[in-house]
Amino acid sequence: MADISTRPSPASPLDLPGIEAGGSREALAEENARLRRICAALIERVESSAQPGTAPYAAFEHTVVLAEQVRERTEALRQTLEALREAKAEAEAANLSKTKFLAAVSHDLLQPLNAARLFTSALEAQALAEEPRRLAWHISRSLQDVEALLGTLVDISRLDAGVLTPDRGSFPVGELLDVLAEEHRQLAAAEGLDFRYVPSRAVIDSDLTLLARVVRNLLGNAIRYTTSGRVLLGCRRRAEALEIWVADSGSGIAEDQQRAIFQEFRRGPADRGRADRGLGLGLAIVERIAGLLDHPLGLVSRPGHGSRFSIRVPYGRAYPPAPPEVGAEAPLTGLRAWVIDNDPGICAGMAALLEGWGCRALTATRVDDLERGERADLLIVDYHLGAVDGLAVADRLRRECPGLPVILITANHDAELKAAARGRGYGYLLKPVKPLRLKMAMLALQRPGGGESGPS
Repeated sequence: MADISTRPSPASPLDLPGIEAGGSREALAEENARLRRICAALIERVESSAQPGTAPYAAFEHTVVLAEQVRERTEALRQTLEALREAKAEAEAANLSKTKFLAAVSHDLLQPLNAARLFTSALEAQALAEEPRRLAWHISRSLQDVEALLGTLVDISRLDAGVLTPDRGSFPVGELLDVLAEEHRQLAAAEGLDFRYVPSRAVIDSDLTLLARVVRNLLGNAIRYTTSGRVLLGCRRRAEALEIWVADSGSGIAEDQQRAIFQEFRRGPADRGRADRGLGLGLAIVERIAGLLDHPLGLVSRPGHGSRFSIRVPYGRAYPPAPPEVGAEAPLTGLRAWVIDNDPGICAGMAALLEGWGCRALTATRVDDLERGERADLLIVDYHLGAVDGLAVADRLRRECPGLPVILITANHDAELKAAARGRGYGYLLKPVKPLRLKMAMLALQRPGGGESGPS
């Protein structure tokens, strides 16, 4: 290799062949054209020496163009994603606001509805003539429809907002199904249907309130869409879980429609005018709650042969004492109950209902107004009492009267509140209070070791 010092220095344009100092402009143009031809020949040689179907120089130019397009589209995508993030945040805020609004409105609506249910139940317990009894029954049915519609709206709103949190625990399945069977036996009889219930002693692990909503919706649908025949509620033991069945002798569901019935606002045909009062959300809520609980759903149906819905629930590990049988004679006669609710109408309705069961009820809208000259056997307290909540009131009275049984009543579905009540050994019922559920909770608290109530 030659030493750097011996290398020739680059030629200047004036040293190029054929061009002398002071050469003409034509000679310069000719040399420029010659260099262009050389450059073109070199490019052609490079491209021809590449792999077949490739053109490096052209590919380079194309890559530059593509890179610019990618940059432009990446920027457009970034702006679109930012807009989507903002729209998602706005939608989530609107959804949460809707949920809070529905929760607040439902609480305000549930207050008079709860009072109406209590008064109606107290009226039905009276010895009435046939016509007043029939009117009271129709009022009760109408209130149940309002309650079902309102509960459906609140449920779907909470599911949409993702604020529904399961509170799972072990309990006897009979604590759930006995009450639901008693409720729907009367509804089925009113529609001329035979209602059959096969009880079970199994213990399951689930959220009692949410599972009650699932089974209640399945039973309601079975009664609504069965024109004649029977409805069955029962269980079947599997190796790893308990299957709760709701079967009917209705018209059945075609196979190509069995997926569609779980969609929102889908209702099947029915002959009863009562079916038109639904929103078509019952099975949509069933599927979403079952997914939330991780309880698989099942459906077996054939047109003309009825349907059988099932939900598979894992077995529980604890074995608490069995609840008293529904309808059993209870030691409620003479029971002294304190009732605290900031709504005077609910106080009056609760007093009428309890006194119809032979209880002695003392009511107050504030704890300081409660007459406590004699120790009570039970405290029934609303959670929403204004400046102070029902848990604080119950805790205070429990300190004054150690061991006092407590039932907390609320329109708040918060799992943390339920867990707080359960941790204290209090019963827990949701508004509007179902009289049968209240009676069961009172019976449970009269038993040694009685505690958490069943489905509300």
